[in-house]
Amino acid sequence: MINIKKFVKNAIIEDNGRGDLFFDVAPKGRFTARAISKSDGIVAGIQYAKVLARTEKFDCKFLKRDGDPIKAGEVIAELEGKASILLSSERTFLNLLQHASGIATMANEYAKLMEGTGVVLLDTRKTRPQLRDFEKYASRVGGAINHRLGLDDCLMLKDTHLRTIKNLKEFIKKARKRISWVTKIEIECETFSQVEEAMEAGADIIMCDNMTPEQIKDVVKFRDENFSHILLEASGNINLDTIRSYADSGVDAISSGSIIHQATWLDFSMKFD
Repeated sequence: MINIKKFVKNAIIEDNGRGDLFFDVAPKGRFTARAISKSDGIVAGIQYAKVLARTEKFDCKFLKRDGDPIKAGEVIAELEGKASILLSSERTFLNLLQHASGIATMANEYAKLMEGTGVVLLDTRKTRPQLRDFEKYASRVGGAINHRLGLDDCLMLKDTHLRTIKNLKEFIKKARKRISWVTKIEIECETFSQVEEAMEAGADIIMCDNMTPEQIKDVVKFRDENFSHILLEASGNINLDTIRSYADSGVDAISSGSIIHQATWLDFSMKFD
């Protein structure tokens, strides 16, 4: 919660600059307002918006919870406070909700297409700088599970890493002595021969990158017959049209950066009563 407070405070400072010019001339007294949706989707950002309300000291009653569906015209929250405070907080309040809700809505679309398969939907590190915690929180609300939050929670060897490694088996043996005992090693593979090498070298997770569902089925068969403990992840240009075929291929997880970087903000507005 400390990080959220800091994030919200910085967002307020960013918008107010040296001070809202309306502040000194704002009408006195308390006013009421409503945050209204103009879009259909999934609500997210409420956890952050509540911190904003407490920080700026205005009353806010949410009629929705993170993860709830919403229709155009529905009220998200009822607000009450000084005009100066409500209006100086308006844009930051709405930005938090719109941005997070757009990501949650996109994640939910992917998750619904995978229902019944048992395959895990993962987001990626393709997030906006300084917004990773916020954007990954929003994807969780929509139904995804976070992949790596950073470079420190899993040793992933992508194609660029592999170009620097001469002997993969020896490299992994050395890495096991340096990283935490509970840390997994994931290796990105684009061909079946790379999959064989990575599995035999001791990988915990294989990322099947830019493979077709048919190619992945061959990988699944090989895994099941020889290295049943290894997890398989599909990734690379997977979209709403193709994700179900990948989910039916037998992989354990599918990752998609589109959940976050292709999400469109929902349209919310604040109306004073």
